[in-house]
Amino acid sequence: MRAADSTFIIVGGGIAGLCAAIGLAKLGIEAQVYESAAELKGIGAGFGLAANAMQALAYLGLKDEIVPIGHYLASYNVLDQKGNILVEPDTRSISRKYQQDNFAIHRADLHQFLLSKIPTTQIHLGKRAVSFEREGEEIRVYFADGSHTNGHALLIADGVHSPLRQQLIPGSAPRYSGYTCWRATIDNSSIQLNKGTETWGAKGRFGMTPLVNNRIYWYACINTTARNPILKRWRTKELLDNFKSYHAPIPTILSETKDSELITNDIIDIAPLDRLAFDNILLLGDAGHATTPNLGQGACQAIEDVAVLMDELQTDVSINVAFQRFEKRRLERVNYICNTSWRIGKIAQWENPLLIGIRNFLMKTMPNRMKQQQLNKLLSVDFMQINRNHAPGHKINTK
Repeated sequence: MRAADSTFIIVGGGIAGLCAAIGLAKLGIEAQVYESAAELKGIGAGFGLAANAMQALAYLGLKDEIVPIGHYLASYNVLDQKGNILVEPDTRSISRKYQQDNFAIHRADLHQFLLSKIPTTQIHLGKRAVSFEREGEEIRVYFADGSHTNGHALLIADGVHSPLRQQLIPGSAPRYSGYTCWRATIDNSSIQLNKGTETWGAKGRFGMTPLVNNRIYWYACINTTARNPILKRWRTKELLDNFKSYHAPIPTILSETKDSELITNDIIDIAPLDRLAFDNILLLGDAGHATTPNLGQGACQAIEDVAVLMDELQTDVSINVAFQRFEKRRLERVNYICNTSWRIGKIAQWENPLLIGIRNFLMKTMPNRMKQQQLNKLLSVDFMQINRNHAPGHKINTK
């Protein structure tokens, strides 16, 4: 069956699901979004929209309206706990490659924007998908409230804990990274932070970046066991005590953060999968390739997914073939990102003083071309051309 004649079920109202709904509408394809939450407001704090994500958003016709709600990032350096530069990525060269800039954005701001592009009749809240079954060429999805829906294609975009993915791939439960993260968004009036950085130290990592509307997004990662009941109770007092020896303005940021502003969660991903496409079922975003945040590519890869999927759905092939081609174009890239991010996270979270000393010395003295190697492999290629087996077409209709 061709996509134009089909009804798509999208499970998950996150970035991947909402972008997919917008893209499908621009292709004239009917889609319905089913989200487990009773309200869609973008839970979380900030994250990066790197140049590759901005290119994908440009393909989808969304970039120009997103730029004003993002904060331009000229750089994002990695520092030691005294504030010395370990790595100074050449993000400008990557921006020139894509002819796009890098931004930081608040998740709620992006969610609100994406929701504004979708008719409310297409969004169904309080619908937690629990299972599916095939009925001929159709798919029936069952929800926790006892209801169900039918469609010709299913996009699974309900995140790292997706029960539908685990029905497809029983061994795909999330895995714990070894560290827990605290996040918050606070006012920037007194601190006046003007650039983004990430600090690697013996007591954990601390990242911070400005956002629009004079706000700061920060995060802190500390090694611990999964679901540690003691650290789960940590608030700003304990975090400040942990990071008090780190360079400015880290202690100030923590002292100006209210306990009510904290979001805490264990960092998890899923081990790289062998498949993303299952006939007329497709895994998108974190449901298919959840990654630790160490490359800042979780949301970026979800948006890339949608751009590549829309590119395939414009061709005159069946849904099954379009999904198979999507998998061929995406699987190696997202698995590379997952593996690389996992490895970087382990190195960044070292606590042994000797290993930290060696790591920091090598990072400071390593030639820039070697420091850039992983970033270049990630961002120097045009992801829209990877394994593309049809003639380049036009961007989707952005009207």
